[in-house]
Amino acid sequence: MAVLDIDASVNILGEPLEPCSTRPMTGFFRNGCCDTSDADRGSHTVCAVMTAEFLAFSKAQGNDLSTPRPEYGFPGLRPGDRWCLCAARFLEAHAAGHAPRVSLRATHRRALEIVPLDALREMALERT
Repeated sequence: MAVLDIDASVNILGEPLEPCSTRPMTGFFRNGCCDTSDADRGSHTVCAVMTAEFLAFSKAQGNDLSTPRPEYGFPGLRPGDRWCLCAARFLEAHAAGHAPRVSLRATHRRALEIVPLDALREMALERT
């Protein structure tokens, strides 16, 4: 089995990446952080706080994040849950006016390859 190299755990502020969530356990590597690597084709790098509006938007786009999928160990998300969201989905939701809030300190710097910094700052939980 190949070992996946995790990119440096640095957030978009240039600081050490903070955890996003362990309840539910999130991240491409299911380590609670929005760590990434070249194997993470979806760039699960944006630490987002789920809202009913965003979950409905994502479901309408074909990605149902609210329905539990026990066969994959996925509990289903509820409003208030924090989740390492695909950067492209965040950008799509932002453009449509349905983006969730994000934790800048828990969002990996590689999110900036897809999402403009201004869009992330606009939806930030923290003041920077």
